[in-house]
Amino acid sequence: MKAKMFFGRVLTALFGGGIAIILFVLFVDKEEKIITVKEPNAIQLTSLPQNVTGQVDLTLAAESSVKSVVHVKTLYTNEEYQSNPFYDFLFGNSKRDYKPQPSLGSGSGVIISDDGYIVTNNHVVRGSNLINVVLQDKRSYEAKLVGQDPYTDLALIKIEEEDLPAMSFGNSDELKLGEWVLAVGNPFNLTSTVTAGIISAKARNIGIMREGSMSIESFLQTDAAVNPGNSGGALVDTKGKLVGINTAIESRTGSYSGYSFAIPVTIVQKVITDLKEFGKVQRAVIGVVIQTVDARLAENNGLEKIEGVFINGITEDGAAEEVGMKKGDVILEINNTEVNSNAELQEQVSKYRPGDEIEVLIKRDGKKKQFDVVLRNRLGNTEVIKSSDLAFLGAEFEPISAKEKYRLQINRGVKVKNLRSGKLKEENIREGFIIYKINNTPIYKIKDIEEALQSVRDGGVFISGIYPNGSVKYYAFSLKGDE
Repeated sequence: MKAKMFFGRVLTALFGGGIAIILFVLFVDKEEKIITVKEPNAIQLTSLPQNVTGQVDLTLAAESSVKSVVHVKTLYTNEEYQSNPFYDFLFGNSKRDYKPQPSLGSGSGVIISDDGYIVTNNHVVRGSNLINVVLQDKRSYEAKLVGQDPYTDLALIKIEEEDLPAMSFGNSDELKLGEWVLAVGNPFNLTSTVTAGIISAKARNIGIMREGSMSIESFLQTDAAVNPGNSGGALVDTKGKLVGINTAIESRTGSYSGYSFAIPVTIVQKVITDLKEFGKVQRAVIGVVIQTVDARLAENNGLEKIEGVFINGITEDGAAEEVGMKKGDVILEINNTEVNSNAELQEQVSKYRPGDEIEVLIKRDGKKKQFDVVLRNRLGNTEVIKSSDLAFLGAEFEPISAKEKYRLQINRGVKVKNLRSGKLKEENIREGFIIYKINNTPIYKIKDIEEALQSVRDGGVFISGIYPNGSVKYYAFSLKGDE
């Protein structure tokens, strides 16, 4: 009986223990799972590549833009003979044995149409006897000069070819400070070179245009590396669209040292359109003398705020005077675009032609007032000026023959013909007069006359020449120039 009870208790204990073990495994002994969340490390070592998420990809812009940027090579011949009277006395006139020495130049250009129009800097091609263009695929062409504008340092050339990779125009007005841009060109004859930087400033005037009162400086400033040979090349945005033409660098050594400057594409488009259509830029003026408002000017003239562009003078019978603008007015806006410097105002006006009407918002005695101004050319009217006959001079011109050069003992010159009403007739210049120098510019061909007159400073023109009878004459007159 006792044994039976013992075994019963043992079985009961074993059964209970088994139940306990099963319950423990099912409900108590569950493995705890630890989930680890790895947080991103906010600290990046400068020697390691960072996460590129959100960064600007410039590769597509670079790949597309290099195809549209060309290498512009120029040939110059120095035809100016410097006589040595002592040498000529001892050995005769050495001028007969003089051989002009050629020199080479180099720059960049941008294809802007598939039929061969290319924009570059005027200083790249100015005075050249031959222009050669080399495409990115190494095809080479001789180019002709369509037109040039020393006031903006732009020139338009053309090659005879079709289906070229033209670059699309962007909008330089929409560029923001800090925005990425690429400079594409041929520095030091290194073809198809691309450098990157950001927009550092806009509407920058650096005082390098010394072509008189009509010069326009409103550069885009960037820190993209630009060197000699980049002139005339492209400044493009992240989409590969043209936003400027690289023109100058700030340097004490002649090479890149931190900042470069480009002509905004809004100015470029206006200039090249005029050069294609007229051969000359149709430059519009309001008819005012302007000055950027700063603290001293505001204090001296009792201005409430340092803003806008101060009118320091009004051109007699000009567009501004006609609508009632006055000296002492402050120009605040041109067509709803704020202007706070001479450069900004010049950039806005440079987009228009004589005869265009613009809205000018001014402040006078603390009150704002708007004028609708019809822009004029520098001669005071709204007519188109073409380069083919230099209309405002009132004459046409033709090269002189080698026989005339020999007879008059001159090595250059352009003859006046078909004289009519204009500047030359007003100064009593007669038909047949041979112009061989304007100010300090030697005149070899008709294009030299236009370039010399466009380069006039302060409006003063001094013409040196000779009549067919050998009579040497000098004439002086003034060109009117205003904003």
